[in-house]
Amino acid sequence: MSENFYDVLGVSQDASEEEIKKAYRKQAAEHHPDVSDDDDAEERFKKIQKAKEVLTDEQKRQQYDQLGHDRFTEADKRGATGGGGPGGAGGAGGPFGGAGGAGGAGGFEDIFNQFFGGSGGGRGGGGGNRPRQGQDLRTGLSIDLGEAFEGATKEVTLTRPTTCDTCDGAGHPPDADVQTCPQCNGRGQVQQVQQTPLGRVQQTSTCPRCEGEGELYSEDCSDCGGDGVVREEATLSVEIPAGIRSGQSLRMEREGAPGENGGPNGDLLIEVDVDVGDRFERDGDDLRVSEAVSFPQAVFGDTLEVETVDGSVEMDVPAGTQSGETFRLKDKGMPRLRRRGRGDLFVQVGVVIPDSLNGEQREALEAFAEAGGEDIDVGGGFFERLKSSF
Repeated sequence: MSENFYDVLGVSQDASEEEIKKAYRKQAAEHHPDVSDDDDAEERFKKIQKAKEVLTDEQKRQQYDQLGHDRFTEADKRGATGGGGPGGAGGAGGPFGGAGGAGGAGGFEDIFNQFFGGSGGGRGGGGGNRPRQGQDLRTGLSIDLGEAFEGATKEVTLTRPTTCDTCDGAGHPPDADVQTCPQCNGRGQVQQVQQTPLGRVQQTSTCPRCEGEGELYSEDCSDCGGDGVVREEATLSVEIPAGIRSGQSLRMEREGAPGENGGPNGDLLIEVDVDVGDRFERDGDDLRVSEAVSFPQAVFGDTLEVETVDGSVEMDVPAGTQSGETFRLKDKGMPRLRRRGRGDLFVQVGVVIPDSLNGEQREALEAFAEAGGEDIDVGGGFFERLKSSF
């Protein structure tokens, strides 16, 4: 048997809608593909979204409890529980698939409504006044590597649609004269009759003149022009978690566009760009950096002081280190997002060959070359080969 929606969210079967939403936010924050490294994060997140969609819809939840998980899921795939068919919100389902869901009546009820003038449902049907969630909005935010390492509280400013305060989203002044829409006689729906091979078919749709409200007003709101929505600049405070990477997004619930007909606002998605800077290169949770050492340090070995994101550490360079060799400093990289531990810092050393030598240095290197039987002729001898070797 498949994992049921209550188990997916970790709530009991008698959990309230608020408890379900709270559990959803917790699960989504943990398993969102942008923040989870689990191989099945995307599939898990889809289950969490589906569980929340069903359990926060009163009609769907009732059907789910009655049918059980497997039967409900199978019916939903056929379009029998989530709407569909003519006049509904979704695609076509089985003609006798059962009761409709939140998006409109499904199955037999849809067909009955289409042929015998029922009310329809969902978008595109007669249920145009149904509350609908607003659209999600997107914006971007740039931070530096230190902020990504520590986590930060940042402000993001954007221009977004919001409910008009003047008319409280109604689209007209409170004292505007109101009259019943003459096209639909106040019903908010109009009926059309079409001739089909099966005879005359009556269909119901949202009234185009009053847009489903059933009423017309003498004047529009002067601020929003009747839309009920205005655009305004908003500054929001957003928490940046430690370890976030470029391209990952943060979700601020209910900070998107306003809903329709009393529906909830959409969400705001903030895509983060991390400016790594010139010193480091980032590879997931690991960092890479280059450090210069002198020829004597590489030959005899030494201890280097290496600057990391959160301070300096000492690193031993063993004798005989070759230019280009890389050393790993464990747990000196970036924090792992929403998990314990840190990545590593990889330090690549490069031996620096001086452009010029004083007399004492030159004599010492000449003696070194002679002791090894090296040719020290200028233009093709020891010094040129020394430089080219690094």
